[in-house]
Amino acid sequence: MVTLPGSVVGRYERFSLYNSPYPAHDGGNAIDLYPGENGGLAPSPVAGKVLDTRTVACPSRPYAAEEDHLILVDTDDYVARILHVDPAVSAGDRVAIGDPLGQLVRSGFFGRWVDDHIHLGFRPPDANHYRASGSLPLALDVDVRALSWDGTGTVVATGPEHVLLDAPTPDSDGTRFAALASDEGIPLDGGLAHYAGGGTFRSYEGLISLLDCPVGIAAGRDVTWADVAITANGRRATGLSLFATRMPVGAKLVFHKGHDFAVGDSLTVGVNPTADPVQLG
Repeated sequence: MVTLPGSVVGRYERFSLYNSPYPAHDGGNAIDLYPGENGGLAPSPVAGKVLDTRTVACPSRPYAAEEDHLILVDTDDYVARILHVDPAVSAGDRVAIGDPLGQLVRSGFFGRWVDDHIHLGFRPPDANHYRASGSLPLALDVDVRALSWDGTGTVVATGPEHVLLDAPTPDSDGTRFAALASDEGIPLDGGLAHYAGGGTFRSYEGLISLLDCPVGIAAGRDVTWADVAITANGRRATGLSLFATRMPVGAKLVFHKGHDFAVGDSLTVGVNPTADPVQLG
């Protein structure tokens, strides 16, 4: 297991281990780090020597780039795999933590509601560094506080396939991370329940509920989501996007087929069992 220090994670506004449909994140074996500016510079989360960079084709999306990129960095103990950055570095370059690696890429691997981020995973030096899966489990030296929520909020920002609410928000000085919590007080991670698996930021065993509805079974950090439907003012949403943040950001609702909500609308979010779950990955 590789431990990512809090001093590294704290350089980013948000992070998630499980909020992805891709197997690389299974078991929390990769982290997505959000610097906060779409299309901005990507500060390196690791120090070491650049081993290689590669360009790969993306799924075709009208809102995204046609190509994505892989950067491999030898950190002495492990090889770091970094994705979604158009590299301004080359093999042989040395980078320090915080150095710009290049520009963030609006990747075709992202849903339209997903902000630009750095994907980071680690492999042993003798592993295959190019295949998509096979990264080591990640531990984070970060305390994530639990944010309780009654399911209500006001829309403060929208995109074609998401809305952002003003609640729940961290009550902090912008240095401490927090995440929406289950009814049991466990901070949650992942796509509820549009991605097959989710997680927690605190080890837990047993039933997990949200807004008085059972939403999954936790085993350590992993959560197997139940078949639930997310609604906003009675209208079906795709799901809830769950992550840890140190910024004043509330719940993020995903609508992968679009929505008609506007800034200033008051929403009441519901969670209920369903025989017709939305599964995007």
